[in-house]
Amino acid sequence: MDERKRESIVAYLRRRMAEFGIKPEDIATSIAADQERLRAVRFRDASGNSWDGKGAPPQWVVQATSAGQSLEHFAIDSASTQEPGKRAGADWRNDPFAGTRLAKIKTEGVGA
Repeated sequence: MDERKRESIVAYLRRRMAEFGIKPEDIATSIAADQERLRAVRFRDASGNSWDGKGAPPQWVVQATSAGQSLEHFAIDSASTQEPGKRAGADWRNDPFAGTRLAKIKTEGVGA
């Protein structure tokens, strides 16, 4: 993004913030609250639903556990919550396809 476009967007955002009475401190407080809430999350499903493990379980947890899924399946490991933005490496030790033909197929043109 070029500098003029960036400055234009910043000016627009400042005008809109002034229009609604939003101060930069309000945004900083909101971001900090969101980050705290995300750190409190202990369980998450593939759809992005989350639960902190406190209180009554939400509907998605009730449905999944009623269908036979364990709650531990949705547990978030501490490494991913300590370093957001960094992806955890894959653990290939328990790869069910290791040594099979599926592990050796070359995918030409994938991702190109």
